[in-house]
Amino acid sequence: MWYFLVRQTDISYEQYQALQRKVALTEVELFNEPYHNWYIFSTEKADYIPFMNELDKDGIAYDLYSDRPSRDDLLAKMR
Repeated sequence: MWYFLVRQTDISYEQYQALQRKVALTEVELFNEPYHNWYIFSTEKADYIPFMNELDKDGIAYDLYSDRPSRDDLLAKMR
């Protein structure tokens, strides 16, 4: 699996819905202020390149991981 992390504030709800239909699993990591919430889009290995191309085409910033980052990893990234 590949995990694409997108900040919730970086995309519209319509973009979120469209992306959600193209992945195997979507998760939302919620944080309190002053931190950002994250969408985690999970794709199979065979599907990650087309999904990455879709994000790039739409100009959506993302971080890509081969292992799912923990909540603590996300929090450390924002500090």
